[in-house]
Amino acid sequence: MKFSLLAQAAAGGSEAMIYQVVMWVGIIGVFYFFMIRPQQKKQKEQKELLNNLKKGDQVVTIGGIHARIYTVEENTVTLELDKGVKLTVDKSAVSRTIAG
Repeated sequence: MKFSLLAQAAAGGSEAMIYQVVMWVGIIGVFYFFMIRPQQKKQKEQKELLNNLKKGDQVVTIGGIHARIYTVEENTVTLELDKGVKLTVDKSAVSRTIAG
């Protein structure tokens, strides 16, 4: 009789362990699809943007400066702010391009 109760208790504990593992796998899955995956996608799009910069593009820097690209080099971009005013910044400082 005592052996029977112990066997049932052990079996119930095993089911609880399985449910707990399934719950943790679900939490990790949700975390991946709602947090990690979108961030990786955003980083990929930003890298593509920086690789496709060309002379004449209108851009906005991370500091909020609106300018036109004057030259593009390997790691830097020279921006033309106004009539002859030029500013050299790191490529990673370009936040987005502006249509137009």
